[in-house]
Amino acid sequence: MLPVVIILLIFVAILLAIAYRSVRIVPHRMTDVVERFGGYHRTLKSGFNIVIPFVDHVRERIDLRVQVVSFPPQAAITQDNLSVNVDTAVYVQVTDPYNATYQVANFIQAVEQLASATLRNVIGGMDLEQTLTSREEINRELRSVLDEATVNWGIEVSRVELKGVEPPESVQEAMEKQMRADRDKRAQILSAEGEKQSAILRAEGEQSASVLRARGEAESATVQAKAEAEAMTLRARGEADAIAMVFKALHSGKVSQELLAYQYLQKLPEIARGDSNKVWIVPSEMGKALEGIGGVFEKMRDDAGADQTEARQATPPSR
Repeated sequence: MLPVVIILLIFVAILLAIAYRSVRIVPHRMTDVVERFGGYHRTLKSGFNIVIPFVDHVRERIDLRVQVVSFPPQAAITQDNLSVNVDTAVYVQVTDPYNATYQVANFIQAVEQLASATLRNVIGGMDLEQTLTSREEINRELRSVLDEATVNWGIEVSRVELKGVEPPESVQEAMEKQMRADRDKRAQILSAEGEKQSAILRAEGEQSASVLRARGEAESATVQAKAEAEAMTLRARGEADAIAMVFKALHSGKVSQELLAYQYLQKLPEIARGDSNKVWIVPSEMGKALEGIGGVFEKMRDDAGADQTEARQATPPSR
């Protein structure tokens, strides 16, 4: 009885081992390349799969996700014989698991070597300045060469990135000096432009101030001239009114020519006071007025003599 139990247990263990070897679970975005008797049989997709134990053999599991191939910086010689270290990253993705398994032994290593050789060729046709400033062009040429070479490998180069280009130390020092000189030059230019703008603004401010000052002086002179004109107008009106009043008083009061002549004689000193008064104008009626004044004075003298005579006659003689 005991040997039978042992045989059954061995049989069950064999069945479990066969069942375990028959089940193949492939993760998502993965695929298995299966060989049967040493030849390619099929490609297992992600999920639950059944294989024949001891007949089917999984050759390799392929990752279908984008993989980054980052290799150490490579030394390259530019067209002007300068050595630079270039750091590059290549992004690849498997599109055909069969070709990626059987057309190339190790596609990651193959891409790395191909990218290094292509990078040296591309940089060898450029000088240092082009190498430092033409990253997009280098990336395009690298991707073009890699796409053409890997089309039969079952992989696709989705992206190529030139991470850095490191020139020699002497060149770096010269570049730093040039950059410093360029910064100093730009600073001087900006300073000169600032001073220029400041001078322009200052000149415009002074010009505006001069214009405003001139306008103020012109307006002040205009106001003063208007005030003087108004004052002269008022003064002339006052003199005209005074003359009119005097004229009216003369005609209403019937002033004699003797009085007018007397007033004229009183005004003669004021007329002669000016430095520019070289000629005196004497009215034609002045002669008659002066004759009248002379007659008045003679009459007054005669009256005074008569009074004195009457006074002597009225005084009794002394004894």
